[in-house]
Amino acid sequence: MTPTIDLLSARRSVGPNFLGEPGPSASQLETLLRIASRVPDHGKLAPWRFIVFEGEARAKAGEVIAQAYAKDNPDAEENRVAAERNRLARAPLVIGVVSRAAPHPKIPDWEQVLSAGAACMNLVTAAHAQGFSASWITEWYAYDRRVLAAFGLSPQERMAGFVHIGTAVS
Repeated sequence: MTPTIDLLSARRSVGPNFLGEPGPSASQLETLLRIASRVPDHGKLAPWRFIVFEGEARAKAGEVIAQAYAKDNPDAEENRVAAERNRLARAPLVIGVVSRAAPHPKIPDWEQVLSAGAACMNLVTAAHAQGFSASWITEWYAYDRRVLAAFGLSPQERMAGFVHIGTAVS
């Protein structure tokens, strides 16, 4: 087997609740984003972009998620709202991958969406190659337009996923 095949054979997702410190350094994050951008991309449109949630940005984003949840669930117990607030704080680094397919005369939207999905997978694989564990997930807030607008997405953009990255803990 080759090192690449060994890497791909060993890769497994680790849920966000089992990802702790340390997370990637600034230079490792730069590498992750560069590798995530090296995906099939018909027409070189780059139909995706990244939102990095680390440090205090995770707490601010969590507050947005909690507020949307509380508005939709006014009778929710505080521990449930607190769990929603913690969604992006479970791993030391979360990267939102935004799919921004745009009408194009030769490149179907579907191919652009698939390119964003490939960016998610490259993030997961690159994190594993760096010695981290990762999980690519979408939860309810990935489809909530209020949350997405607060995260800076336009109405035409969609969240391809949130890639949680950290060190696996038991």
